[in-house]
Amino acid sequence: MVALGCLDQVLFGASMTAYGVLFLPVAALTALWVRRGDLVTAPVVVPLAYAAGLLVVADADAGFAGHLVGLVTALATQAGWLYGGTLIAGVIATVRRVRMMRRRLAQRRRLA
Repeated sequence: MVALGCLDQVLFGASMTAYGVLFLPVAALTALWVRRGDLVTAPVVVPLAYAAGLLVVADADAGFAGHLVGLVTALATQAGWLYGGTLIAGVIATVRRVRMMRRRLAQRRRLA
């Protein structure tokens, strides 16, 4: 997301909408590519990645306090993208987890 934030900064002049639109497929791909053992972490990592990339895109005045205010403001005003991406990652990870559990149950029934 940091790389996409930099790309958004260069191509679109730090457009929050473009960043949010780019975030949604990243959230889905994260949930699809995560290892089976780490499925629970996908909905947790996605918002952290969003916030990390937001450091590049968020409007900021000079200094640490200006960057912090810009980050908090961006998180507050762009929460819909964050919630949407987290929901996408959570649904995909949950579906993958349920399918994995059903496969294990079917294997146990065959062996028994």
